[in-house]
Amino acid sequence: MPQLIPPTPLLHATWLESHEEWGPGLHEDGFGLAPEDEVVTPGGFAAWVARVTTEAERTGSVYRWIVEGDRVLGGIALRYGPADFVEWAGHIGYGVRPSARRAGLATWALGLMLDEARAAGLDRVLLVCVTDNAGSARTIERNGGVLEETTPLRRYWVAL
Repeated sequence: MPQLIPPTPLLHATWLESHEEWGPGLHEDGFGLAPEDEVVTPGGFAAWVARVTTEAERTGSVYRWIVEGDRVLGGIALRYGPADFVEWAGHIGYGVRPSARRAGLATWALGLMLDEARAAGLDRVLLVCVTDNAGSARTIERNGGVLEETTPLRRYWVAL
């Protein structure tokens, strides 16, 4: 049974396996990975986890990993700031590793994060996905997302 857990350096090997499955680039939304983060070595990975945890504490954001057993399947984040980043990327971002897609994990995890946003007092959240990402659009729509506009990105609002 999947769970949402806080980031932990204890899952370095399985997180790397997930990261490698995505392939090169920074496209694992929900993990808070930045171009300057070095995650291959145990020390670099631990530093990245510490940075994400500190950033979450400072901004009030929430980062969670989608895991089953000790296998990292994806990540999801509820972001409160900075405001310009939220305006561009949305309040919630998520990603599921390719081999774990189409099993309802993103829909499930997004539902839990929406509950967390509601409990935190938000009355609506912005979610954004690439225009041609039909899977992500369906995930957002299944959770009540209402399309605001389609620019280079699809922008949805979910009323809480």
